[in-house]
Amino acid sequence: MKIIVDAFGGDHAPLEILKGAMQAVDAYDVDIILTGKEAEIRRCAAENRLQLRRTRIVDAPQVITMEDDAKSVLRSKKDSSLGVAFQLLKAGEGDALVSAGNTGAVTVGATLITGRIKGVKRPAIASVMPSASKPFLMMDCGANAECKPEFLYQFGLLGSLYMQHVLHVKNPRVALANNGTEPTKGTPTVRAAYDLMTAAPYNFVGNIEGRQIPFGDADVVVADGFTGNLILKTYEGVAKVLMNEMKGLFKKNAFTLLSALGVSGGLKNMKA
Repeated sequence: MKIIVDAFGGDHAPLEILKGAMQAVDAYDVDIILTGKEAEIRRCAAENRLQLRRTRIVDAPQVITMEDDAKSVLRSKKDSSLGVAFQLLKAGEGDALVSAGNTGAVTVGATLITGRIKGVKRPAIASVMPSASKPFLMMDCGANAECKPEFLYQFGLLGSLYMQHVLHVKNPRVALANNGTEPTKGTPTVRAAYDLMTAAPYNFVGNIEGRQIPFGDADVVVADGFTGNLILKTYEGVAKVLMNEMKGLFKKNAFTLLSALGVSGGLKNMKA
């Protein structure tokens, strides 16, 4: 398998991107195509004693920043590391593309350069998130702030297929994020999506409330991008608060510090 990697996408590029790419080579037996400023990539690798194994570099002189307009990948910065990466993917030179760069530009590139599967109306940002039992897929996490019912229906299908074929979950449970479990709850869009999803070819288990999500009551949670992003960011914030509170608790005195040593392994696993 060949993975195309945007070497200049993200806040700590290109060094951290190069490190991650080489870890992927070792862990997953893949070949890497790096896109970006070739001279800078080679200099960074040399300065940090990184051997770029099973790697091909495709030069791309421009970089899309986090402040750039999402459509710059189509127009003013077609020769950026991200733009070139999408062009390579469309040409069939790689099997997948990875970028930690501008989310909007990634969404635009995936939709308008690489293209959608026939019949898919909108792309969605999907995030694998932890729960009390096992990981679940949250989508959409921000690509579409407003959705039509059919978009939500399709997100359920895409998410179900992802969980089956990537995380190997049999008959994944698909739920619709809502402010109540009853079919009559929610906005007109959500209620219409519920009706569509009840006849879907996937395992739709109904509405799911925010308090149920962390317990792993669904394998796929479907929402519009506005709601999904709020859920994602709330997860991140709660995790940080919990870790900070626990650190403060363990640092109170010598006894609590000793207690921290006893549970340090579990804390590391929870943080991961």
